[in-house]
Amino acid sequence: MTLPARTGRATITDVAREAGVSVATVSKVINGRDGVAQATQEHVMRVVGELGYASSLVATSMRRSRTHVIGVLVAEFEPFSLELLRGVSEALSGSEYDVLAYAGAVSSGSHHGWEARSLSRLGGTLIDGAVVVTPTVTLPDNVVPLVAIDPHTGPTGPAVVDTDNLRGGKEATDHLIGLGHTRIAHLRGRGDLQSARLREQGYREALADAGITGGIVEEGGYEPDESAAAVGRMLDSPERPTAIFAANDITALEAIRVATERGLRVPEDLSVIGFDDIPAASAAAPPLTTIRQPLVEMGRAAVDLLVRMIDENADPEHVRMPTALVERGSTAPPGGRARGGRTPPTARERPEAPTGRGLRA
Repeated sequence: MTLPARTGRATITDVAREAGVSVATVSKVINGRDGVAQATQEHVMRVVGELGYASSLVATSMRRSRTHVIGVLVAEFEPFSLELLRGVSEALSGSEYDVLAYAGAVSSGSHHGWEARSLSRLGGTLIDGAVVVTPTVTLPDNVVPLVAIDPHTGPTGPAVVDTDNLRGGKEATDHLIGLGHTRIAHLRGRGDLQSARLREQGYREALADAGITGGIVEEGGYEPDESAAAVGRMLDSPERPTAIFAANDITALEAIRVATERGLRVPEDLSVIGFDDIPAASAAAPPLTTIRQPLVEMGRAAVDLLVRMIDENADPEHVRMPTALVERGSTAPPGGRARGGRTPPTARERPEAPTGRGLRA
């Protein structure tokens, strides 16, 4: 068969037209479904090769019933998800798998359910499995093998990687209490995230254990604009807090910015601690004290579990990673300076808890 010269990438429609079969037939061949004669399958494969379609992911799927591509599905590309993606990429370096990163909630419209829409577009032909970051709904288990990182609803799905958010929230608040603070505010995260609710619970438990009443909680929503307004309300209060525990680093850094614009010194007038330990935390002025989530290690653990589920039919697991306090220059005793006098240019970190594949819940 002699085919006309083509420009651009061949599509499944091109394959169907040149092979003289329907798109549905080509789709069945691609997905390895029954109902297509062996001769027709071979004919479609020849057309695929002649059209230059053989190097595509779909053609690879047709030949091997595998694409050897892992999807990483995120709502949007922001510091938290980018660090997780770095861990996935490092874990797969030198392996037979490639990575497809896909942001599913950047278009207009409701962001709720973005992961289901993304999986319907990618699952079955483009990816062998997916790591889904902070999914908003319980994920379907009949598309491709899936591992969720920090799901909104908590570890309700079969395969989950998360951190001990309750312990982390308590550890952050205990750090401020240990410095002598009693007027400690919490800049709350998103109410639809179980992890944010657990961090707030840890804050409240730490205050209760220390006999401190009257905690101050404002909505930060993990967003700079919302958190800036919330910090403003905190600082306008007659009982202005001497310390703020922000539910993530982005809002902690916003708290420092708002306080500085109001003429307050951090940490002398206001201590601030965050959660996550994104790269911007150590580069801030002053460097941000925070609760470290081992984000890169979480990405590695998620893809390790996913590959075992794909290659070995391993059972899904719940992997819980430890948090660790990273003490830098944004926290100090009330009215004082960071420990050691001058704000340190680099972090003084407590020994980290073991990382790796974490604790199985």
